[in-house]
Amino acid sequence: MKNLKNYLTLSVCTLALAACSKNEDNPVANNLELQFNNTFKEQTIVLGGANASSATKNTSAQGQVHHFSELKYVLSNIRLIKADGGEIPYNINDLDKGATVIDQAKASTLRYVLSNVPAGAYKQLKFGLGVKTELNTLDQLRFPAFYNTAGANDTKMMWEWGTGYRFTKIEGFYDTDSKPLSIHTGSTVAGSEGNQTQGVDAYREITLDLATQAQVGATAPRITIKADFDKLLSGKTNTITLSTGTSQSDNATPNIHTAVQMLKFVDNLGGNGVNDLSGIFSVSQVEN
Repeated sequence: MKNLKNYLTLSVCTLALAACSKNEDNPVANNLELQFNNTFKEQTIVLGGANASSATKNTSAQGQVHHFSELKYVLSNIRLIKADGGEIPYNINDLDKGATVIDQAKASTLRYVLSNVPAGAYKQLKFGLGVKTELNTLDQLRFPAFYNTAGANDTKMMWEWGTGYRFTKIEGFYDTDSKPLSIHTGSTVAGSEGNQTQGVDAYREITLDLATQAQVGATAPRITIKADFDKLLSGKTNTITLSTGTSQSDNATPNIHTAVQMLKFVDNLGGNGVNDLSGIFSVSQVEN
């Protein structure tokens, strides 16, 4: 009987070790966290009013001093690229589950967790700055959670004229006399009601390489993404001088600046889609 007990105990232990070994060899899905750090060059942005001494100030390539009082942008259409080149989409057609508003005034929004990501090694991250055309309608019934988040009184990431979402919303002040700075980007429509087509497409695809692969499975990695808003005015594509007025070249307020002027900001923020696929974004760290 003693020998039988010993045999049974040994069998249980062997099975347990086999199960552990199997789990280690075939790790299950896990979370992956995206942490956003919005900066002017290397300095994390602190928001503030016109005369706020604590606000982080920046000087553009054209010598214009500026700072922000509001900083928000929409992130959607997230895809993870595995080491073997396979692409893993993350709720790319569901704004409720796969899109968010990054808001510098709300620390909780700077951390976005992707849940149930398949185990594996990932070498690249792709996401959209804004909302792709086929989803860019203010659909309260289809995506109520995102609709409510984007339309909240302290967010207001919707165009007042109701064709879609704002993709970025930046408020602040510039020059030594603190003139108002208000830059809003987003896609537009052309044509008359009932016969509308895509106008300006302000959606941009961001592609970021991971110097260190993110290992999902036994661990839940964190990818820290730097968004350098120094490039808003001093970008890879355009060097912009802010001006306030009523001419076609003025660009400091959204009710005045034209689609042509808006696209200069869009290409700096999200890349021009040709030789710049990262815009203001870069990966500063991967923690496994």
